[in-house]
Amino acid sequence: MNAVDRDLTDMMSAVFARYREQHPPEKVATWDDELWSGLADLGLTRLTGSAATGGSGAGWAEAAELLRAAATHGVRVPLAEHDLLACRLLEDAELPVTDERRTVCLLDHTGAARGVPWAAEADRVVTVWRGDTTYLVADVATAELRITGGVNTAGEPRDAVTVDRDHLTGIAVSDTVIERLWLRGALARGLQVCAALDRILDMSVAHASERVQFGRPLTKFQAVQTLVADIAAQASLARAATEAALAAAVRTDWQGDELDFLVAVARSCAGHATSVVVRNAHQVHGAMGTTLEHRLHEFTGAALAWRSEFGSVSSWDDKLTTAALAASRDGLWPLITT
Repeated sequence: MNAVDRDLTDMMSAVFARYREQHPPEKVATWDDELWSGLADLGLTRLTGSAATGGSGAGWAEAAELLRAAATHGVRVPLAEHDLLACRLLEDAELPVTDERRTVCLLDHTGAARGVPWAAEADRVVTVWRGDTTYLVADVATAELRITGGVNTAGEPRDAVTVDRDHLTGIAVSDTVIERLWLRGALARGLQVCAALDRILDMSVAHASERVQFGRPLTKFQAVQTLVADIAAQASLARAATEAALAAAVRTDWQGDELDFLVAVARSCAGHATSVVVRNAHQVHGAMGTTLEHRLHEFTGAALAWRSEFGSVSSWDDKLTTAALAASRDGLWPLITT
């Protein structure tokens, strides 16, 4: 995977760092119009969209850096939902893409979807449901939907959406399109989790170096060293697995047969790493890390919330178990190594 231009990554980081300095975190995140307008002016809200539809024409490598920058600085903004999921699905379905703010949801057989990111604050929701023989996609104005507000443990909007499917008219898309939509969402969340874990590691190292107890910095205590070392090891494992899945997605343009397995590995590793990192980080920070004034909870809460979206940890573990059983004794090593 080619490296992303350093000037671009520096610009992304600077934008979110400046915003975070000027805007303290809110208990419940909102879709900030001023921030969104500034990101749109920079071509970041449609970073991966095709130039023909008004996008910037970048790829997933650049999108990954954008997601990392936002997550690293604790800025809640639905870039993945709008660009990587909703607008990409419109392009796949050959539907018009406008500048309106969007998210995406998958309706069940009753016409309901739960935990839909940012639905109440979007202008339109790209809605997916299963028809008699195929999936259907429609770009629906939020005014036509019944939306009940909710939040995840990170304070981000996760709403319930209901609609009468009999009154929806959709464009047919293949099962593969929806499978890839789910994998894109899963990998996006994995990238965000990893960024949060890396930030937690940095905060833990800084705190242990600066905090003095019994006349010595915390880093001098073997128990604290072990806690921080485990944080670093787990964050590194999660990042390596996620970057491997991202590299395969970029290399194959989301067409590779191995993507299902690699994304499952990434999400399983990131999910289990989160348990260790969050527990150890709060132990390192002690009572200070449990206060709302300290920033640690911005990242531990986010990591815990994101690891459960687009598939729970146990669901990804089940996928890996199924793949391992299907590979059998002779095929397990090639499955892992190739």
